[in-house]
Amino acid sequence: MRNLHPGPIGVFDSGYGGLTILKEIKERLPEYDYLYLGDNARAPYGERSFDVVYDFTLQAVRLLFERGCNLVILACNTASAKALRTIQQNDLPAINPDKRVLGVIIPTVEAIGNFSKSDHVGVLATPGTVKSHSYLIESAKLFPNIVVTEKACPMWVPIVENGEAENPGADYFVNKYLSEILSSDPNIDTLLLGCTHYPILINKIRQFIPKDVKIVTQGKIVSESLKDYLLRHPEMEEVCSKSGNTEFLTSENPEKFNTLASLFLNEQIHASRVNL
Repeated sequence: MRNLHPGPIGVFDSGYGGLTILKEIKERLPEYDYLYLGDNARAPYGERSFDVVYDFTLQAVRLLFERGCNLVILACNTASAKALRTIQQNDLPAINPDKRVLGVIIPTVEAIGNFSKSDHVGVLATPGTVKSHSYLIESAKLFPNIVVTEKACPMWVPIVENGEAENPGADYFVNKYLSEILSSDPNIDTLLLGCTHYPILINKIRQFIPKDVKIVTQGKIVSESLKDYLLRHPEMEEVCSKSGNTEFLTSENPEKFNTLASLFLNEQIHASRVNL
């Protein structure tokens, strides 16, 4: 770590969803600096191929490294599923073996065992995450007794990103995917929102599921996992700068980003545009 200068913690998402993760991380670890990057111009990633998601994610990671980040969180389930391992194993050693990239799927799976009493868990995610079966694979390693049912919800991200999450027009697609996953396994007692956009729909989701079904969001899990990671890796913690500042980058129109990002974070945002 001798060659690293202190810099912000990078948080990357294909769009706005990672802001739900950033919000929880900032609440838990307010003293650090953060640099958020949304690849809004090319979002959503959910139905793109593995190769394209990998290419886009690597471009974002490189940009955040160039802007001084030593630790980058992929606050995007699709990027975590399709790109994280390759970047960790193949790219980091060449770029800078002292820098780190972490994802959201492993810490989320590690927490799954704490929630379900029936050992039947439903995962609602983008088509890309479901196609990768990352939750199924990682859960089987840690909790072979838990039955995981995955359901792709291709319309949920567009609903959120178009500001329709609270509107009646969202009801059909929210109810559709929920009824399909719950009818495919009636023993599900826990629904994991395996996309960082989906917490914006949580009020709608609650309307269409039984009261005894728990909803698990990733923000608290990931923020707690990051806190634990920094405690276990003091050499990385030392190179995370601490001024309590947050900056925002987007590959899209900054004004559009500022408007929607403000809905996610309940504060005024001023982003800068970057080319990826």
